[in-house]
Amino acid sequence: MLALEPGSTDIGPLAQTVAAGGVVVLSGAGISTESGIPDYRGESGSLRTHTPMTYGDFVASESGRQRYWARSHLGWRTIARATPNDGHRAVAALQARGYLSGVITQNVDGLHQAAGARDVIELHGNLDRVICLSCGTTSAREALDRRLKEANQDFEAEVTRINPDGDAELPAEAVGTFRLVDCTKCGGILKPDVVFFGENVPRPRVERCYQLIDDANAVLVLGSSLTVMSGFRFVRHAAKSGTPVLIINQGLTRGDPYATQRVNLPLGQALTELLEETTGPSHA
Repeated sequence: MLALEPGSTDIGPLAQTVAAGGVVVLSGAGISTESGIPDYRGESGSLRTHTPMTYGDFVASESGRQRYWARSHLGWRTIARATPNDGHRAVAALQARGYLSGVITQNVDGLHQAAGARDVIELHGNLDRVICLSCGTTSAREALDRRLKEANQDFEAEVTRINPDGDAELPAEAVGTFRLVDCTKCGGILKPDVVFFGENVPRPRVERCYQLIDDANAVLVLGSSLTVMSGFRFVRHAAKSGTPVLIINQGLTRGDPYATQRVNLPLGQALTELLEETTGPSHA
């Protein structure tokens, strides 16, 4: 393994590897910060002041679910209004040109798809969907939003912060007045169709990611500290099999000791430069 300093700002060597094609992107919250969605662990990362909802707390406690849905009811609107930035658009363009063989994202904001990326594997799900924990029915978040608005017509609260999972920070007294709604089919508990902390990513989804990594010529990590094992395991797997690991991130990552090429730049700038430097014939 080659441990690299995180200070390189030269995109050239990395661009040469990407230009050879067969690259799988693994993206994290850092690629969405330029769209106004904060990350968890950067300079202003929300884990410094916020503990995300865990799966155990959500399923075990009605008060926990009340707290989550009150906060997410307001926070999701910010996520839903967010638009793709230069980084998302560059990833979509690289895929369209044929340089990428897959896109895996740890984000739940849908911005890769909004920018035009295809067949994105959403490792942790998407906030736009809701699932019933009893009958497994999935539905659109917009439909739930309408029902929650109707059930909470007098609900007012001032949002103090939005987190990457759409969880807003609200005063405790505001949360206590929020009314929940149940599944329209069976009356079961509704949960966003995302993987909470402490919850496992569905195995078939994990296997699809491993297959992409096994078939890749290189893995390109974008805006992820790789602190969470759900994404880090793919970097470790790639490195173990000799597949080059490329990282673009501001600040240190858990994957740095596995990286063969490492760039420390804002994602929008770095990916725009990467797109400009991969100007050879299309691999599509």
